[in-house]
Amino acid sequence: MTAVSACTRFSDNYDLKEELGKGAFSVVRRCVQKCTGCEFAAKIINTKKLSARDEEIKLNELLRYYPRKGLWTLQESSKFIIYFQKLEREARICRKLQHPNIVRLHDSIQEENFHYLVFDLVTGGELFEDIVAREFYSEADASHCIQQILESVNHCHQNGVVHRDLKPENLLLASKAKGAAVKLADFGLAIEVTGEQQAWFGFAGTPGYLSPEVLKKEPYGKPVDIWACGVILYILLVGYPPFWDEDQHRLYGQIKAGAYDYPSPEWDTVTPDAKNLINQMLTVNPTKRITASEALKHPWICQRERVASLVHRQETVDCLKKFNARRKLKGAILTTMLATRNFSSKYDTDGRSIITKKGDGSQVKESTDSSTTLEDDDVKEDKVKGGVDRSSTVIAKDPEESSDYCYHPLRINSEETEELRIHCSKTVSQLSTNSCGSERTCVLFFDVYILKKIIIGANFKGLQ
Repeated sequence: MTAVSACTRFSDNYDLKEELGKGAFSVVRRCVQKCTGCEFAAKIINTKKLSARDEEIKLNELLRYYPRKGLWTLQESSKFIIYFQKLEREARICRKLQHPNIVRLHDSIQEENFHYLVFDLVTGGELFEDIVAREFYSEADASHCIQQILESVNHCHQNGVVHRDLKPENLLLASKAKGAAVKLADFGLAIEVTGEQQAWFGFAGTPGYLSPEVLKKEPYGKPVDIWACGVILYILLVGYPPFWDEDQHRLYGQIKAGAYDYPSPEWDTVTPDAKNLINQMLTVNPTKRITASEALKHPWICQRERVASLVHRQETVDCLKKFNARRKLKGAILTTMLATRNFSSKYDTDGRSIITKKGDGSQVKESTDSSTTLEDDDVKEDKVKGGVDRSSTVIAKDPEESSDYCYHPLRINSEETEELRIHCSKTVSQLSTNSCGSERTCVLFFDVYILKKIIIGANFKGLQ
């Protein structure tokens, strides 16, 4: 069981090491348990940074907090409450999920100004990055990967948890050793359900992996995770997703209609059993969609030695390399946008969308990335205790209505330059190269409005 230490100080039990990652209100660092020498990853949330006046909000006994200089608005106070409700819910969910294919929460320590969540230290990186580095990758390997993912999802569902954000970025490897276990991570958007409960829990997830029922704003539950698994399995087999379009409205239309296919020649060598499993996962009607436990009994999974092909899939690896590069590029662009002060003055408060003006003066909110997590701002606590807020919403003016153009530098690796030239040349305002020390880098100057075309525009089949 996970320990919850209310009185013990973190430094009494652990030694902090180097930083592994950083967010707006938290940092992840490697730590070593003093009594055992075991290594973990500590997510450190700065609670003082998010503190608010006691007379404005009432928190439970999760944390202590202190007033900040200046008065907080009601909206700011509300956001503070929601953040800690999400933090509490994420920790509660992680405590009850104990599975070899899930990143485990080992300890939770709350102090005066910080809250520490101690997780498994996973050092193998992303599953998709590992696949492209392999010398051999077959359909049988894809079967083994999705089996581990389904095992983790099945454990979640058996414990009344819906992940809601299954995607490549959340599929990690325990270590760099060959055959290391796949670990499901990031339960920031996960929700708790009772039995086969179906309800409207709010719009949450990642565009390219959203299920039809979520897009239709219908009651949903565990089947949304199976839909996402179907999308992941499709990518594992050919290296690109089943649903894609430069226009997000058309993308959502494809998903709601379940409009995908198995184009030649890349699908010609995939066995019928693999396609059958995908079809059962990507069934539009959630009541007819296969469950995680049923999928684990599918012949392509449980009899893969006999059913799945053992032929090396080099074309899949090549496509997956481009798919990974594009995901990284999009993430780098969004991170740069969020980090630029002048540009961030144009942001809304959630960072996952671009808001553009329509002709009638109204605003339309579009996702900046088919692989960027979204969540409703108006999800009420009595419906679901939210998920981790990841960043902010990009507000960009339509250049046809305003001359307020903004250009900002973005550094990317030189290896990605040609990829960008080929697929984003029409939207790039200026591209130049320079030398920065011994590392060759590129500086890309982009227009705020047309940047969304780079991020949304993902003609993955064209990447072949």
